Amino acid sequence: MFDVIALGECLIDFTPTGKSEAGVPLYSQNPGGAPANVLAMLSRLGHRTAFIGKVGKDSFGYFLKETLGKAGIDCRGLLLDERYLTSLAFVTLDARGDRAFLFYRDKGADTMLDESEIDKDMILDASIFHFGSVSMTSMPSRTATVHMAEYAKANGLIVSFDPNYRPFLWESPQLAKSEIESVLHLCDIVKVSDEEMALISGEDDLEKGSEIIAEMGPSIVIVTLGPLGAFVRAGSYTASFNAFDVRTIDTTGAGDAFYGAFLSRITRMGYCSAEMLGKIPEGCIADAMIFANAAGSLATASYGAIPAMPSIDEIEHCMKEVKELRSI
Repeated sequence: MFDVIALGECLIDFTPTGKSEAGVPLYSQNPGGAPANVLAMLSRLGHRTAFIGKVGKDSFGYFLKETLGKAGIDCRGLLLDERYLTSLAFVTLDARGDRAFLFYRDKGADTMLDESEIDKDMILDASIFHFGSVSMTSMPSRTATVHMAEYAKANGLIVSFDPNYRPFLWESPQLAKSEIESVLHLCDIVKVSDEEMALISGEDDLEKGSEIIAEMGPSIVIVTLGPLGAFVRAGSYTASFNAFDVRTIDTTGAGDAFYGAFLSRITRMGYCSAEMLGKIPEGCIADAMIFANAAGSLATASYGAIPAMPSIDEIEHCMKEVKELRSI
């Protein structure tokens, strides 16, 4: 039995690590892909996790499979396809550590996952099904992703969604908005950035924007705000929570660390069904948000995504000893 199973992209993040003596940028090969990152955080916190997706039968693909296995993620659903190459993403960082992505993914292996290749019994063996919209940017992975989310919902799993909007991968913002909105009715928990909230809802105001998204289906809507922390809506309850004051060098995977930690906290409290999500006390939501903010903050203090996922001891130390950043 898995606590969380995720479907989507697993790829290589080439993260900048300085410059050579000649002044040429240097890059480090890191495992990435938001759904895989979320599972890595959950596994780091002791949860049973599994991944469904596709990589190339190449050196990058073997590296990713080995990395996920070492992270404690069940890889039976990770296919290696000799017809397509593993997708690559080059990460650029500004002076604050904020990142942008350049993808090399035209017919990347992750986009070629077909519904017929998925073992549905793996999904039935989980409590939470997690996915994002990156696997919805191309066919046939778009169909596979949506159908598996529908399958998970129909079989009583909690459905978790992170749009993880990457403009470069979509034909237009309008198409992205339409595709993301089309699956919100399936979702119980949704995490968006403030930019993604604005894209989906047309609102910059946290109260109004989160309410519009919640009206589309989710019981819990979380809006991450980078160094300003995060905002949550659960029914009529809304609240903002601060990030923690760590030395940020790379924000890659910070949102995934946050989300994995949030899912961990609520399931550890026993809220493991869609029906129960609507009954979580405000204090439990607040506890999960503080825990998640600590995890997300700590993930920015190291390079890469999966390698930067903090331990439970590190998160708890951060909550107790590290001061919070400015209030929202």
